[in-house]
Amino acid sequence: MRVAFLSYEFGEYCIRLASAIAHDAEVCLLLPQKLANPHLGILDQRVQLHLFHKPRLRQSFQQIRNVYKLLQVIKTFKPDVIHVQHGHLWFNLALPLLRRYPIVFTIHDPRHHVGDRDSHNTPQFISDLGYRRADQVIVHGNQLKDIVISELHIPEKIVHVIPHLALGDDSAGSEVQEEENLLLFFGRIWEYKGLAYLIQAEPLISAQVPNVKIVIAGLGDDMDHYRQMMVHPEKFIIYNEYIPNERVPEMFRRASIVVLPYIEATQSGVIPMAYTFARPVVATTVGSLPEIVDDGHTGLLVPPRDAQALADAIIRLLQDKPLRQQMGVNGHHKINTECAPDTVARQTLEVYQRAIDETQPYRRKNEVQCAS
Repeated sequence: MRVAFLSYEFGEYCIRLASAIAHDAEVCLLLPQKLANPHLGILDQRVQLHLFHKPRLRQSFQQIRNVYKLLQVIKTFKPDVIHVQHGHLWFNLALPLLRRYPIVFTIHDPRHHVGDRDSHNTPQFISDLGYRRADQVIVHGNQLKDIVISELHIPEKIVHVIPHLALGDDSAGSEVQEEENLLLFFGRIWEYKGLAYLIQAEPLISAQVPNVKIVIAGLGDDMDHYRQMMVHPEKFIIYNEYIPNERVPEMFRRASIVVLPYIEATQSGVIPMAYTFARPVVATTVGSLPEIVDDGHTGLLVPPRDAQALADAIIRLLQDKPLRQQMGVNGHHKINTECAPDTVARQTLEVYQRAIDETQPYRRKNEVQCAS
């Protein structure tokens, strides 16, 4: 089987998955160079890699030229199936030019998140256009499957739930030790991430755990708004910037708990990262997060927009070191079994085969008609 694997995002995710798929198929990976560079060391040598520059969305000429080159690479490779990760404004418009090939789409976020300005640069109808051209669809949770079926009107029979891939290198930063009572909020800072509720929870946590510290690491919203909410600003360590790949293991290993106070979500790459470094999570019951957080086993789940419940869960784990360490071990085991690259790749290959088998008669008929 020959697989053309295309993405404009998710550098580490794509390299790990393409590498695992390459054990059983020929893979051509098309990925922006900037996203790929930090992770090239883990790329399987069997993967045919095509790196490209990712223009700004408003650079129409460069975007058209880039899409044309990508189409040429794909057609030269002659894939049996094309796997697109989430799509892209300009590439989605070119999908009709690839209708001779079976297409699999992984939909990471069916709908734009609250406050996520980056995603709103692509109109929802353009995203939907790409999704609806897929012969088979992959999502990372049953809740996402329900949204894709009910809101995007994609037939249930072509939607498959495959878990999010394990991320991070569990051997990296092994010399770094946990810092007692250190919380980590990691990732892009947009309204839907619920950082405001973690800030509101801080005085409640500090009343029970006076030496608590909270690391906020990520780029996004203007931090001045959040700083003004802080009752004890000295409790917060803020890195309002893009976190380079080499600094990520240290941040997770230093943390006692990884906190995801989201008010809205589909799925999360932060939870697999926390599990990779054996850290428990406190997360909210939104989107598909409850499907990856085993409440009481790999972490604790709380209602969204509830600072008191969030504080209570965090206090419980901070005051019970054996419990949080065991949850970290449980999470590490979960990610290395259910979400291991080989496991996810095997399930993904089954979707590829289904896309090929179910579209082959239709495509053969069209080729015959075109020939006659």
